[in-house]
Amino acid sequence: MRHLILVRHGKSSWDYGVEDRDRPLKEIGIQDAHRVSHHFASWNIQVNAVYSSPAIRALHTCVIFLRNLKIPYSNFSLTDDLYDFSGEDVLQFVRNLPDSQQIVLIFGHNHAFTEVANILGDVFIDNVPTTGLVHLSFEVPKWKNVQKGKTEKVVLPKDLRI
Repeated sequence: MRHLILVRHGKSSWDYGVEDRDRPLKEIGIQDAHRVSHHFASWNIQVNAVYSSPAIRALHTCVIFLRNLKIPYSNFSLTDDLYDFSGEDVLQFVRNLPDSQQIVLIFGHNHAFTEVANILGDVFIDNVPTTGLVHLSFEVPKWKNVQKGKTEKVVLPKDLRI
């Protein structure tokens, strides 16, 4: 059994004259990352590996999850493959994951994550919002065999706001 948890980066700011990769999170993005990561922590899923896009907004979201889930930084890696907006690189990345990693958490961008969630999951998702989380599972022994799996859960940060 393989589990893939996709998390789109938190709400980011366009208020700074910086390159796309350098855009920071807004305060609501930081708050939502805490909300969603605490909610995810309640599921008691033991993540084997965490990967993030190198974009600051994705990395910051990822670091909040790492801290709140108490995942060691030694289980974390940055990869340019997740700085993808179409989904093609993300799909290739997933299918090339080491088979020793059964439960993987990845942080990246739209439209890639919505595409991947719809290609690999069994529930149509119109849009994975910022800090949205999609948990997919696959009954395959190897990541290279991942095709259509099951959409286990979808978490929308707006549903966790008080």
